[in-house]
Amino acid sequence: METAKSHFFTDITVMLGRSMRHIFRSMDTIITVTIMPIAMMLLFVYVFGGAIQTGTDNYVNYLLPGILLMAIASGISYTAFRLFTDVQRGIFERFHTMPISRSALLWGHVLTSLVSNAVSVVVIILVALIMGFRSTAGVLPWLGVAGILALFTLALTWVAAIAGLSAKSVDGASAFSYPLIFLPFISSAFVPTESMPTAVRVFAENQPVTSIVESIRSLLSGQPVGTDIWIALAWCVGIMLIAYMFAMKVYKKKV
Repeated sequence: METAKSHFFTDITVMLGRSMRHIFRSMDTIITVTIMPIAMMLLFVYVFGGAIQTGTDNYVNYLLPGILLMAIASGISYTAFRLFTDVQRGIFERFHTMPISRSALLWGHVLTSLVSNAVSVVVIILVALIMGFRSTAGVLPWLGVAGILALFTLALTWVAAIAGLSAKSVDGASAFSYPLIFLPFISSAFVPTESMPTAVRVFAENQPVTSIVESIRSLLSGQPVGTDIWIALAWCVGIMLIAYMFAMKVYKKKV
């Protein structure tokens, strides 16, 4: 049993290294993922920020959590694309003729998404610091933020795996991410939900992005998180487990 586990983790490490080499050879992937959220942050802070009433003098502090979620939603589309490419090229079948764990290649893509999105998040936070972002949070709240973002990334990555494995075209593999990228706009990421019409407000207050954004915002500002963090964790874990089960089902049928 220990040998099988060791073999499994070794295979995942090799597949992770393979996927990461593809990322580093094509850094435009991370650059593309970070440019759009940074552009949105610049636009909202320096163009719209003065007209948006959020109850805070530092709008970039209010805005940053939503921008980070947008960056992750944009980044996972590349996971779907890479999976689709491997399926179309027969990479899965080739690796499965070798003595490696069957799910190692899939896990390699998932962990690559986690690492590459973490790099994008760090870059965006550095830009936000230049723009005036400040946090009074200590080490533990920052670790809490990192944990929430990691869970969010894993949840969306498994959704991306379903799309990448089942899509019939390149466009279909990545198109699923578009609604996810724009979901923060119908949440408390950019403006308080109190300013929205009733029907929109009800949706905004009961979708996953709002609870995740509010949790991250409270942690970074040193405020009590209340029940938002438990709702956020429930959304992330729930989506991740359901998407994982469907992704593995599609994966087994595909290969």
